[in-house]
Amino acid sequence: MAGKSFKYVILGGGVSAGYAAREFAKQGVQPGELAIISKEAVAPYERPALSKAYLFPEGAARLPGFHVCVGSGGERLLPEWYKEKGIELILSTEIVKVDLASKTLKSAAGESFEYHVLVIATGSTVIRLTDFGVKGADAKNIFYLREIDDADKLVEAIKQKKNGTAVIVGGGYIGLELGAVMKLNNFDVSMVYPEPWCMPRLFTSGIAAFYEGYYANKGIKIIKGTVAVGFDSDTAGEVKAVNLKDGRVLDADIVVVGVGAKPLTTLFKGQVEEEKGGLKTDAFFKTSVSDVYAVGDVATFPMKLYNEIRRVEHVDHARKSAEHAVKAIKASEEKKSVDEYDYLPYFYSRSFDLSWQFYGDNVGDTVMFGDSNPASPKPKFGSYWIKDGKIVGAFLEGGTPEENKAIAKVARLQPPVGNLEQLSSEGLNFACKI
Repeated sequence: MAGKSFKYVILGGGVSAGYAAREFAKQGVQPGELAIISKEAVAPYERPALSKAYLFPEGAARLPGFHVCVGSGGERLLPEWYKEKGIELILSTEIVKVDLASKTLKSAAGESFEYHVLVIATGSTVIRLTDFGVKGADAKNIFYLREIDDADKLVEAIKQKKNGTAVIVGGGYIGLELGAVMKLNNFDVSMVYPEPWCMPRLFTSGIAAFYEGYYANKGIKIIKGTVAVGFDSDTAGEVKAVNLKDGRVLDADIVVVGVGAKPLTTLFKGQVEEEKGGLKTDAFFKTSVSDVYAVGDVATFPMKLYNEIRRVEHVDHARKSAEHAVKAIKASEEKKSVDEYDYLPYFYSRSFDLSWQFYGDNVGDTVMFGDSNPASPKPKFGSYWIKDGKIVGAFLEGGTPEENKAIAKVARLQPPVGNLEQLSSEGLNFACKI
């Protein structure tokens, strides 16, 4: 089979791929120079929609509505857009072998692709309970959510098991967003996680207490400090119960698992330098191999703001790192330079009528402010993180766009703070006057 050859190849078809393609088009890529190779069957889309509006009982989001770059307020890049720009979208194609030395990619179907510059945008894959040998974890109606195919299967099951019972395994992003959306679909929902509170990687116990209280008020049962150790299924092979380590057994028509993700780096093992679970890059997303860049979840990069090497799993970084890498690629071709990537960590989530944003670093002492009563008609509260006498992180639930900008500014500028009690009473005003 004759191979295809491109000047630039983006490997992966997620959020990063779409934003990189848009940046290549802006920079003036020639027809036929760029290809995106994706194992998914659709053009790049905004992945966060899958755990939110895609699963709504009414007015659900569907493609082409959330193709990139609508998530950041840009235009939608429909499949036709790639055609118009002469960008080849090679879909439903899984790459199984990468040879960085010979600049060749091989697909599962035996096709070969050559490139001059490679952008690795393979993202992450979900961690599955079957990976840990959990008994019965391969039963039908146990779902993971990463790609649109996963979401479609879950939508079907929601229809089939109308008004049924759902168990959410995991108390992170996916757990909280899916718990809310299953409740909106009128399911009886239980959430199970081993940690002492939800979203422990980001939330303090005080922040988590609000969301757990709010969810409980919505009728969601929260079971903490234990894990799922097995699943029972019926004669059709469909899940019917979740066995917990503490001996409890929960009925379940649908189980959704969100216990984390791992970056997809296996194809590059031994060929490129790695660090902290990702592919090590410089401040322009160049890896240790010339003409090979890595962006999004798979990149471990220097975070200028904290003078540290980090890997970030979030859609905001997926978008921005992709754009930055392409600018760097084009600049180096033209013997020009671009600034180093200077990223401010940003995370957000929406569920029910809630919406929070976080900027910066969640280390040091914390100060909470505002109304964090889960029974309040319009709760609005936040938290600052203080390290070495400076604010390094800020969180806000229920903020306006202006207020969210203010907490972002505080996290970026890191103003000094003398008195924590005073900061607590000033609350959001402190950020708004910076």
